[in-house]
Amino acid sequence: FLHRNLGKSGLRVSCLGLGTWVTFGSQISDEVRARLSLPYENGVNLFDTAEVYASGRSGCTFFSNHQLKSETERGLSRKHIIEEIVRAMTFVINQGMAMYWGTSRWSAMEIMEAYSVARQFNLIPPVCEQAEYHYFQRDKVEVQLPELYHKIGVGAMTWSPLACGLITGKYSDGVPECSRAAMKGYQWLKERVNSEEGRRQLAKIKELHLLADRLGCTAAQLAIAWCLRSEGVSSVLLGVSNADQLVENLGILSQMTPQTITEIDALLGNKPHSKKESRA
Repeated sequence: FLHRNLGKSGLRVSCLGLGTWVTFGSQISDEVRARLSLPYENGVNLFDTAEVYASGRSGCTFFSNHQLKSETERGLSRKHIIEEIVRAMTFVINQGMAMYWGTSRWSAMEIMEAYSVARQFNLIPPVCEQAEYHYFQRDKVEVQLPELYHKIGVGAMTWSPLACGLITGKYSDGVPECSRAAMKGYQWLKERVNSEEGRRQLAKIKELHLLADRLGCTAAQLAIAWCLRSEGVSSVLLGVSNADQLVENLGILSQMTPQTITEIDALLGNKPHSKKESRA
């Protein structure tokens, strides 16, 4: 199983991690609980948890952009909040309670501010950013984060490689009763599936399924391998609700050929352009 450095830090993580927002949420089955050793036995050493997942039944957390925004609304400046967070994380690491820290859903500007604060006050900067990344959400991970990776060594730990299940094709004929979009609290997902943009995405997903068939893999395996091909992506977090999904998602393609990547880009028609390409 492939392992990569988390950003340019010395921490080695498996290229696939297990996210627990879904896995330990309301969809988890006893079967998944019984087979949690499966990813570990297959070389996975990254398990992403947070206190808010599954009503507090899990552990570590990243500082999210929502926390920054809520504090800003209370009148505190963003720069002051970021400095306090960097100081707090440095304290946690110096006390031996953690070895590294990262951010979740921060903008590139906020991450650079955290790095600048760390340099200015001899503190410890974040080593990675958690970001949503899949076929239909590309700009941040493909344009903004690679710049941060080269400048300050921040890696990307990405989540939702299957776009909340959209890419699996389960919503091609509507919203199944047992799916996440049909659950309480997921009205936003149901609206997304039924929107005009959602229908356009589902049409492209059907074509991607045909491509996956030609390559001898599943649509999910193709989507996960596609995420891993991106520069600066240290690990892709998987969210599964049953053991079959876990086994399938761990069986990723060994590599993505340039031809396959070009074919997917042409099919999607949404490849973002870097600043250099835009100037050219």
